[in-house]
Amino acid sequence: MASLKKRGAGRQLRGGRLTYAVLILFTVGSLFPLVWTAIAASRNNTRLAQTPPPFWFGGNLFKNLEIAWTDANMGTALINTLVVAGSITVGTVLFSTLAGFAFAKLRFRFRGLLLLLVIGTMMVPPQLSVVPLFMMVAEFGWTDQLQSVVLPTLVSAFGVFFMRQYLIEALPTELIEAARVDGASSFRVIWHIVFPAARPAMAVLGMLTFVMAWNDFFWPIIALTQGGEPTVQVALAGLGRGQIPDQSVIMAGALLGTLPLLIAFVLFGKQIVGGIMQGAVKG
Repeated sequence: MASLKKRGAGRQLRGGRLTYAVLILFTVGSLFPLVWTAIAASRNNTRLAQTPPPFWFGGNLFKNLEIAWTDANMGTALINTLVVAGSITVGTVLFSTLAGFAFAKLRFRFRGLLLLLVIGTMMVPPQLSVVPLFMMVAEFGWTDQLQSVVLPTLVSAFGVFFMRQYLIEALPTELIEAARVDGASSFRVIWHIVFPAARPAMAVLGMLTFVMAWNDFFWPIIALTQGGEPTVQVALAGLGRGQIPDQSVIMAGALLGTLPLLIAFVLFGKQIVGGIMQGAVKG
């Protein structure tokens, strides 16, 4: 029995034809919206209105991209969105890790009640908090400024709960107690023990938060009332306006807004997937 286990341990699992067929099907289905966006961006409005719709690229891609870049002020919008999404990601990952560690490993009064309150905020629809939040932002004079989008979303209830659940299993309590015995301060415990142990979950949470912040439309369109400092989604909302919206230009703008996410995943996808797999092995 032991010999059989040793033989199977070194083997590499191989997928059959059905596995490859299913993977190819899912890959094509996942890429189709992006490919269709590029096809629509390379056509004109008249061709897109015809039946059947085009299924191959046309010759207007760069023209439509230039129109979308100019009309939507896409350069400023991309920089603003990068600042907003990056700030929200850093803040959410940092604060969620600290709060998750506190709920997972520290003992203090009303810990269970506070955790329930944090989880309870996930059940409140964001639309209910828009009016008081906007009144607060207006009182501070932050309307039409990027901090009005960043500051209200620096902490995520989902992130706190996610990091708590991960650290309960990934961070041994004995390791923290040993560091305390050796005289380590709270800062050293967090920096040298908590953060390294939470790194895989922090990578996953950072990726999810960045994508959500990049694609967020509901709160930015309300907070950035004048559109002077637009994010990508707010800028795209003003594209193609007119008696007949130009769908090809709108698709070109959507393509410009999606490309940075694709580039980021191509550059850092290996590290992100490696972090996910490292967390799975530890679990």
